[in-house]
Amino acid sequence: MPPRPPPVTSPPSSSFVADVSRFLGGFRWAFMPLGLLALVAVGVHSAADTLDDRLVALVDRVDASFDGLVGRYDVTAPMVEWVSLELRTRIARGLALAWELAADLVLALPALGYRETRAPAPAEAWRMAMGNAPARPSWRALWARCVRRPTPMRWLRPLATAAVALAGACAVARLIQGTVYLSWRELMGDGAADVLARGLAVGALVGVLVTLGWRVVLRNLQHADAACEVEGGKGAFRRGLLGCAVVVPLAVAAVVDASPVLSFLR
Repeated sequence: MPPRPPPVTSPPSSSFVADVSRFLGGFRWAFMPLGLLALVAVGVHSAADTLDDRLVALVDRVDASFDGLVGRYDVTAPMVEWVSLELRTRIARGLALAWELAADLVLALPALGYRETRAPAPAEAWRMAMGNAPARPSWRALWARCVRRPTPMRWLRPLATAAVALAGACAVARLIQGTVYLSWRELMGDGAADVLARGLAVGALVGVLVTLGWRVVLRNLQHADAACEVEGGKGAFRRGLLGCAVVVPLAVAAVVDASPVLSFLR
């Protein structure tokens, strides 16, 4: 008798979760840049919120100096009433909004250029070694250029991005902590709800930084490095000074006032 052919077996079917994961993974090119953009925008907004009172105080001082100047003479004395408290508040809010939008333009827009690249296959490794295939520089190459050819843009932009990314992650963690605590305290009690809320907040903080935080810092470092490489020489040192002046105060405010990391552990 002729041998029987082997039974035809169907390939093992993947699970539903794996299928959904592969389907959503095909859209990483879209939602990863948007996620980086959102993280920076939230962090910049959190930092700008902490500067409202300082801007109001600054506007009050300028108005007081103006009132002291025009109040010396009878002709200009009525000008003292031009700027009311409500108007000063509106001016301070307008300055804060303009500052926030400018920082978003400097730090968040480069995040839209984020692209993930796959590792080169063994057959393509020789192209990478010979320099025939374009590739974005690695962390090591970027760090080497920052050390050898330091510029304000190469150093300040990534550090400012890291600061606002931390502030954005803290804002997400605070939202989760407050929502979980208020939703579960009647059911579980204050103590258990507080522990659960803090644990989830820490998990969200770490998760956001691990998935999005380092990527947005890398992207801004790549953008700053590419801009400085185009200029070269003294032009590279002057490149981006205005943007750095805009984002550095917000970065300081983000670290000092908008990143209460230890509050999730106390």
